[in-house]
Amino acid sequence: MKTPRIEINLGEIAHNAKKLKELYGSKGIDVIGVTKVVCGDSAIADVLVKSGINILADSRIENIIKMHNAGIHAKFLLLRTPLSQSESVVKYADISLNSELSVIKELSKYAEEQGVIHEIILMVELGDLREGIMPSDLENTVNEVIGLKGIKLTGIGTNLACFGGIKPNDEKMEYLSSIAKDIEDKFKLKLKIVSGGNSANYDWFMITKDVGKINNLRLGESIFLGCETLERKTIDGLFTDIFTLIAEVIESKTKPSLPYGDIGQDAFGNIPKFPDLGLMRRVILGVGLQDVLVSGLTPLSNIDILGASSDHIIINAKQSEIKVGDTIKFNLNYGALLSAMTSPYIIKIYK
Repeated sequence: MKTPRIEINLGEIAHNAKKLKELYGSKGIDVIGVTKVVCGDSAIADVLVKSGINILADSRIENIIKMHNAGIHAKFLLLRTPLSQSESVVKYADISLNSELSVIKELSKYAEEQGVIHEIILMVELGDLREGIMPSDLENTVNEVIGLKGIKLTGIGTNLACFGGIKPNDEKMEYLSSIAKDIEDKFKLKLKIVSGGNSANYDWFMITKDVGKINNLRLGESIFLGCETLERKTIDGLFTDIFTLIAEVIESKTKPSLPYGDIGQDAFGNIPKFPDLGLMRRVILGVGLQDVLVSGLTPLSNIDILGASSDHIIINAKQSEIKVGDTIKFNLNYGALLSAMTSPYIIKIYK
């Protein structure tokens, strides 16, 4: 079978999605499936929908278009809204996260032109300092938004533990709940969605006695890697080995461990340093930094990754008898999975 490739266990994705939907549903929280780490892969999206997830979210309108054209029957949420893509956002996404009035007004214009209602979730800044309206500005924003044609304010949300690493906790979630209540009371409306965050909300969910008005979470990593994202702890009952990267050995030789000659910069502008471990069995794999975030790989055999160039990973085979044509398997963390699924050079195999 061709390499490099990622083998994807669709049955394990279905298992994780169902378990998480059941878990969060036990306290009245619905789950949105975030497909950005798998680049809107239609086979995976189909599994999520068949597992009971009705809304799929992605940060790229191109991925939403891909899922739409593949016939995936779900509502689509765009996790960001570039001004220049507003027309496509309205055409292909049912809902979008928003924090800028200028963008929402563009969405309104195209929604009117297309004769549709586009739903928006206003994002509120609660300290992580990625996207979000400052709470003090939210009331004025809502006041303008509810007057726009073709736009329906369907909810509010926040993003935590993504850019600034700020933890979602009772204090943050109670504040978001109070903001939601204030908006509903002030404007005499009902917010369908109060989205408290992402896979990082697991610890909060497990210990909180009251989820308040939080009724939605946007989950990607916990579905695909089976962990929460504050400390990457495994969630009980979930699979953590859904994705396996497989690379081919293209050279296997005994060589010195220490490069010899005058040292300059490597291909990426670094001055490399290596310990002198004597002679070792050095193995080269036919995959590199152009394909995958090598620092996010964990070998499934007793070898060490020594480093990588654009097209190669170099490993210390230790005592393993590895020959040309053999394959080496790796687990991937979130960053490695994101890069590998994005790479057009890595074949995706489903099982």
